[in-house]
Amino acid sequence: MAATDLPAPPENDAAKAGFDSLEQAASWYATLRSEDATEQERQSWRDWLAQSPEHARAWAHVEAVGRRFDPLRRSGREAAVAGIEAARRGTVGRRQALNGIAGLFGLGLAGWLGWRHTPLPEIVMAWSADYRTATGEQREIALADGSRVWLNTGSALRVDYRADIRLLRLIAGEILIQTAADDAGRPFCVDTRCGRMQALGTRFSVRHDEGRTRLDVFESAVEIRNTAGAVQRVDAGQRADFTGHIISALEPAEAAREAWRRGVLLADNIPLGQLIDELARYRPGRIGVAPEVAELSVMGVYPANDPERALAMLENTLPVRVRRTLPWWITVEAR
Repeated sequence: MAATDLPAPPENDAAKAGFDSLEQAASWYATLRSEDATEQERQSWRDWLAQSPEHARAWAHVEAVGRRFDPLRRSGREAAVAGIEAARRGTVGRRQALNGIAGLFGLGLAGWLGWRHTPLPEIVMAWSADYRTATGEQREIALADGSRVWLNTGSALRVDYRADIRLLRLIAGEILIQTAADDAGRPFCVDTRCGRMQALGTRFSVRHDEGRTRLDVFESAVEIRNTAGAVQRVDAGQRADFTGHIISALEPAEAAREAWRRGVLLADNIPLGQLIDELARYRPGRIGVAPEVAELSVMGVYPANDPERALAMLENTLPVRVRRTLPWWITVEAR
């Protein structure tokens, strides 16, 4: 593994100010949640909160993240009932509601956190998915025709094999597919909200989140047809991102989109911020990176199934330290 020297401070002062506000908000949250928080500390927090709209936005974000973990202090049934009642009150209670309702389906908090950036209708669909994984979980399944599918962290998948088509519906998350030949000659397709991908006898990965789908092809080819009707063939060694409206230009496929099946995160001279974003998918809560170290170059192989060990490896090889303001709020910053 290798790292460059610390880069110059970021030019985007607004982004750094936003990051600093988030870290301050997290620190205040930890202070106020303590049983021995004093009235003077509470008044200092109120003063800080009133200093700028940025502080208020940061506090609201930290509170929202913290509320996701409140159900851990309740029984399963109590959390479920509270979640349903919160949902009835409207959008303010939606995020609180999800854990409680998901508990009724046996999904639990960890699974819901895996879909924390997924639109609410898709989360509801995920509860009835044929296969799903929680945060940090990976799973391999064998389909009826001999095709194999690996589900990455926080993923949900439906399988719909018919007389005329072999169809997978990726609701959220990421899958790696190795297709098998079909005696009946049925096409093998993968659908997301953004469109359909038809495999041409191949090995490929599909990731769908935040209204965007990413396709990396490792063998043969896949044809994309998005919901607007645009078509793009993606050959082995290529990748493309697409939404329902546009398909990006072709770029080289990334080995990291296949390496996760082996339980590793592959960093091939990428920015630290990019690696942290990927690592955050495998751990409930928030892992952030300070702007002054976000562009550090990272190379190496990190364990996806052990985020704490991966963070320790980064501390040992880069000029950074890992600060844990709260159990679910972690920041990687300059040492």
